Amino acid sequence: MKIVYFGTPDFAVESLDAIMQSPRHEVCAVVTVPDRQAGRGQKVVFSPVKQYALDHHLPLLQPEKLRDPQFLEHLASYGADMFVVVAFRMLPEAVWNMPAHGTFNLHASLLPRYRGAAPINHAIINGDTVTGVTTFLLNHQIDEGQILLQAETPILPDDNAGTLHDRLAAMGRTLVVQTLDGIADGTLTPRPQEGTPTAAPKIFKDDCIIRFDQPAQKVVDFIRGLSPYPAALLTLVNPQGEEVLFKIFDAVAVSDPSATPKTLICDEKKVLKIGVNDGFLQILSLQMSGKRKNSVEDFLRGNKLTGWKLRP
Repeated sequence: MKIVYFGTPDFAVESLDAIMQSPRHEVCAVVTVPDRQAGRGQKVVFSPVKQYALDHHLPLLQPEKLRDPQFLEHLASYGADMFVVVAFRMLPEAVWNMPAHGTFNLHASLLPRYRGAAPINHAIINGDTVTGVTTFLLNHQIDEGQILLQAETPILPDDNAGTLHDRLAAMGRTLVVQTLDGIADGTLTPRPQEGTPTAAPKIFKDDCIIRFDQPAQKVVDFIRGLSPYPAALLTLVNPQGEEVLFKIFDAVAVSDPSATPKTLICDEKKVLKIGVNDGFLQILSLQMSGKRKNSVEDFLRGNKLTGWKLRP
């Protein structure tokens, strides 16, 4: 089948590459976001999917508006049998209804669980032990279309958002090609989503602030679910009364019923822990604002936290 592929981040590169490697399907064009300026120097940055398309000499479209008549005309000119969407934005019906076989999306959860922009993060934050990937047909509602295929994987105790992202991306590349093969062969029957839907909304900076009035394992899952990006946030106050922001990447729960919530305990050699409502959160790696990421042991060799406290 002839495919137009829609995607933006690293997660989407895996599936694009899988279709490129498939002898049964042809990527006739790639659609990704317009170039953006980023960083202190405001340099133009390409999306990972654009970079892949350039490296493999694929026709590339970067529309500002998906309903633009010129874009729609250009898109239709490829005569694609199907559109495949992985980590892109919501498509209007004029786009997803264009090809003969419609459009399917790869989503990083077992739908209807975790509909939304951040399914990987929310699955870990909520302490789930199983997740997966789903291919489904697009319709007018976000992440509510009929399911084509699904594949499961356990969420391991030492997984974070980064490791789970990579595993689901690898699973997704297989599922996308299996879905295309099944559609081409006429062996796939779309089925409605079943079960209670849950949401996975986009995560903003304010959503990343650690709350220490919870059980230690709940806080650990929160940190895992945001590591390495966007990262859980902790604000400490130094003896001069200045607030300093920290990113927390890794921590473990320490059971201790005598712990006092929100108490900072620092062994200047290697241990940094904070009281929660059933013990301590022992921090293992962190990054102070303006500094490099470090293990706590390395950080404490060069930084004394005597007299520091959690922000009230």
